[in-house]
Amino acid sequence: MTVKRATLAELKAIADDLAIPLTDERAAEFLGLMQGNFDAYDLLEAMPDYKPEVKYPRTPGYRPEGDENKYNAWYVKTTVKGASSGKLVGKTVALKDNVCLAGVPMMNGASTLEGYVPDIDATIVTRMLDAGATIAGKAHCEFFCLSGGSHTNALGPVHNPHKMGYSAGGSSSGSGALVAGGEVDMAIGGDQGGSIRIPSSFCGIYGMKATHGLVPYTGVMPIESTIDHTGPMTATVSDNALLLEVLAGADGLDPRQYAPRTARYTEALGRPAKGLRIAVVNEGFGHANSEKDVDERVRAGAERFARLGATVDQVSIAMHRVGPAIWTPIALEGLQAQMMRGNGMGFNWKGLYTTSLLDAHAGWRARANELSDSLKISMFVGEYFLKHYRGHYYAKAQNLARKLKAAYDSVLGKYDLLLMPTLPMKATPIPAPDSPLPLYIQRAFEMVGNTAPFDVTGHPAMTLPCGMSDGLPVGLMLIGKDYDEATVYRAAHAFEQDGDWKKM
Repeated sequence: MTVKRATLAELKAIADDLAIPLTDERAAEFLGLMQGNFDAYDLLEAMPDYKPEVKYPRTPGYRPEGDENKYNAWYVKTTVKGASSGKLVGKTVALKDNVCLAGVPMMNGASTLEGYVPDIDATIVTRMLDAGATIAGKAHCEFFCLSGGSHTNALGPVHNPHKMGYSAGGSSSGSGALVAGGEVDMAIGGDQGGSIRIPSSFCGIYGMKATHGLVPYTGVMPIESTIDHTGPMTATVSDNALLLEVLAGADGLDPRQYAPRTARYTEALGRPAKGLRIAVVNEGFGHANSEKDVDERVRAGAERFARLGATVDQVSIAMHRVGPAIWTPIALEGLQAQMMRGNGMGFNWKGLYTTSLLDAHAGWRARANELSDSLKISMFVGEYFLKHYRGHYYAKAQNLARKLKAAYDSVLGKYDLLLMPTLPMKATPIPAPDSPLPLYIQRAFEMVGNTAPFDVTGHPAMTLPCGMSDGLPVGLMLIGKDYDEATVYRAAHAFEQDGDWKKM
């Protein structure tokens, strides 16, 4: 096959877009000289793509309805059985629907992607199947993952198993609901502003955003490479540590992975909290939208660590409060450049490009009005600052990200862990379909004040349930040093084993 050659009119239109005036004669001259380049594209077109092998048989599955999908948490149910032996034998896993599972539909919460079927397995899928897991299907997520609430999926909201009509959190909404509802043992979430930890906190499960780059993102639909994370969501700390053992480590295909250092995280389980040094970060409490009962339950959780023998001190990290402001240009300008204008993959990095996803996602331009309002406002902000400020604030935010990281690292030089509320609030009511735009947007982004900064800095951060209030879970977040997930698990497991969190 050959690629389509540019016409004279098409070349002149391109030149006009680039503010380069061309006469017909000059354009024809350029067009003739471009033919050698087109010949190179013909050679590329004739070659097969270079993709990872799909190893395990599967069927496309089906869309469950009614009682089989009572929280609207499933997109597709299927059964993909892994190896007959390994660490995850007997474990069922739901994949957030931004994770490629070859041969099984994927829509990433978006009507504009519905109908797409991946042709590869994400690296983490292959690793779980090699370890004996059974993939049970794809969990609903928010529209291209742009919401911390669970109300933006194109196929309807995901409900919290603890209280129907309340948010399951986002953007890994279905993953949180399915684990909390006991329908799977484990789930995969994604986290660019808190999207593993938000639904885990709202639903009362354990969610780990590991150090940036520890878990390969290969085969997961990106938002912005410098804040992309994927990882485990589970009902127990031991399952979380076990799953991370399987997921972690370089795959040679993801430039987000600098030099990841792995560990046997399950070996941290059962070790006492005694001797740990924990810094309770004052700026993590008392936000304008903080709920008093949430702050109280988390402070009580800190006191519990003290009773378990940890050294627990109050500290101040003033920069934490500007962390969300630093995150904003990176997330919004970055997503507009990479996920939307760049068709998900973007340019300028060496890694596996999921070309079938790039092609399918590019169709959003013809259906842009279908995009969720949470995505639209993010695109509007990102496009405005890219167009009028040349990416200046994205660049400045990335520079300031190093200062923010240094502020946390300064305290982590004296302490093993930081502690704060995962979110300032418990799960909120799901907005009605006809709710006003301000409420819709509020419910999408109001909860990220404590979670988003650690996507920017890349520190490992885990939420663990620390109590109930008004029938809804409260989450406590532990933050560790880079690649020191083992210490986070040590503390989380000691806390979990000290008592039933629902009675705390």
